[in-house]
Amino acid sequence: MTSPQPFSREPALQALRDTTFDLLVVGGGVTGAGVLLDASARGMKAALVEKGDFAVGTSSKSSKLVHGGLRYLLSARDYGLVHEALVERQRLLANAPHLVSPLPFLIPLFGRDGAVNKSVAKVYSTGLWGYDVIGGLRIGKRHRRIGREEASRLMPTLRTDRLVAGFIYWDARADDARLTLTLARSAVLDHGGVAINHAPVAGVLRDGAGRVSGVRLGDSDLGQGPPTGGIEVRAGVVVNAGGVWSDEVRQLGEGVHPDTIRPAKGVHITLPYEKLPTEVAVVLPVPSDRRSVFVVPWGQRVYVGTTDTDYSGRLEEPQCTGEDIRYLLDAVNASVSTPVSESDILGSWAGLRPLIKAAATERTADLSRRHAVTTSADGMVTVTGGKLTTYRRMAADAVDAAQAVLRSAPGGGGSGSSRGSPSGSRAGSGAGRRRSPTKRLRLHGAVDPATGASTLAGTTGPEAAEHLVSRHGSDAWQVVALMTERPELTEPLVPGLPYLAAEAVWAVRAEMACTLEDILSRRTRALILDREATAAAAPAVAALVAPELGWSEADTAAETARFLALVDEERRAGAASPA
Repeated sequence: MTSPQPFSREPALQALRDTTFDLLVVGGGVTGAGVLLDASARGMKAALVEKGDFAVGTSSKSSKLVHGGLRYLLSARDYGLVHEALVERQRLLANAPHLVSPLPFLIPLFGRDGAVNKSVAKVYSTGLWGYDVIGGLRIGKRHRRIGREEASRLMPTLRTDRLVAGFIYWDARADDARLTLTLARSAVLDHGGVAINHAPVAGVLRDGAGRVSGVRLGDSDLGQGPPTGGIEVRAGVVVNAGGVWSDEVRQLGEGVHPDTIRPAKGVHITLPYEKLPTEVAVVLPVPSDRRSVFVVPWGQRVYVGTTDTDYSGRLEEPQCTGEDIRYLLDAVNASVSTPVSESDILGSWAGLRPLIKAAATERTADLSRRHAVTTSADGMVTVTGGKLTTYRRMAADAVDAAQAVLRSAPGGGGSGSSRGSPSGSRAGSGAGRRRSPTKRLRLHGAVDPATGASTLAGTTGPEAAEHLVSRHGSDAWQVVALMTERPELTEPLVPGLPYLAAEAVWAVRAEMACTLEDILSRRTRALILDREATAAAAPAVAALVAPELGWSEADTAAETARFLALVDEERRAGAASPA
């Protein structure tokens, strides 16, 4: 393991220039960050490069649920995947208690004349018993059936003319972008890994035998800061964790697009809590098809999702369209007595699932959420598919495959080293043999949220303490130190949202945020929680972080304009009329 370094672009760039790594990850989503942590924790010299920001794609645009996939049991499919996901859910609850928390779900049962549809109730009852037995009970709660009155109390706007009863079961939730960032920071700060964002791969390097031996970086889209173009990063094995871009990464090395990924678009919308009040997450049936949508409370907001449709547009910045919005609103309004409308929507997000192609079905909803790890003839390991909950298992499998590549290479027993050292061969010392230690590996900042918030409350007040600990864990004390040093940083970053100005400064200093979008879309989730309030606050946020990032007045204006253009693109996409 290398000596830990700051989570900062400058030292990361220097390390990428100077070191031959055992393993290099391409892709900074949750799987790529998990691979970096797994390899670093095994004692390998490991690095990660990401063309945009950490979690810029699917890993910041999921349903933000850490769950087993109850629907697989309800449709009698893939019990093994459900078990695997439930096991991983419990590991996340133990390893990142500040980021992952239990969440109750309500399944309302609708009927006519006060009678439950017995066949529907039986399907749910059987599925929920199976869920508990397979692993759901590990959370410490068993599902139970509830009456109409309790179901109505939990979500008051459910249609009482049709509501008959309901079921309660338990899963978990996490801010996906914060989880991904924490994985990368854990690898760097606690295990000596190297990670950098805004560093696109422009080409693949090969050794004398034609095997993949690293990548050449291209120019980032930042326009400020140290350039990345032309840097050659050498490694014994390259792991492609590009998600929906994994075929594009493979094409750089193979010269031919392999066409193995079938993107599926999932869309969510954010609404004021008072428009759709609920004490728990709710699973609502969609009358128009065989799916369901979630209604999930998030502070003073709720969000609704998701869709599951084929996608063939550009992979960067998929949009929530008018048709997507109508689908979700129709789904909700079929089950509630007080309809919600387009004018109630505060924010939205659209993400792409990197599903593995299968010829047996035309519906993306039917494609497996299992993952696949493959190794090409030239030694590149690719990990694809999967879901947020099972990232750790995906990462461990990918690193196992990478170790096999290292062991099979000529001279596969040396050590990752400084560039040019004779020992800079393919395999690290012992790196090709050690098992994954991540099953019980606590993530950076891990702290009991209740204890942490209680300790911090005397300084910040209980509400701010709970907010900071749930996002930063033990690092919350360093954020508070910034507020003590500069009292103006105690002000809200975006009016009406819980984020504090100190968190933007911390994001730049300690979380490698480089752009306004990094701060407002992923380090905080301001953009998806309240688009218009965030757009209004953007100039002030840019001015706040400009000194930290070395922006001139022209840089600050350009960055603000770039962010507002992104917001405007979202507005226009959502306003488009369904075809």
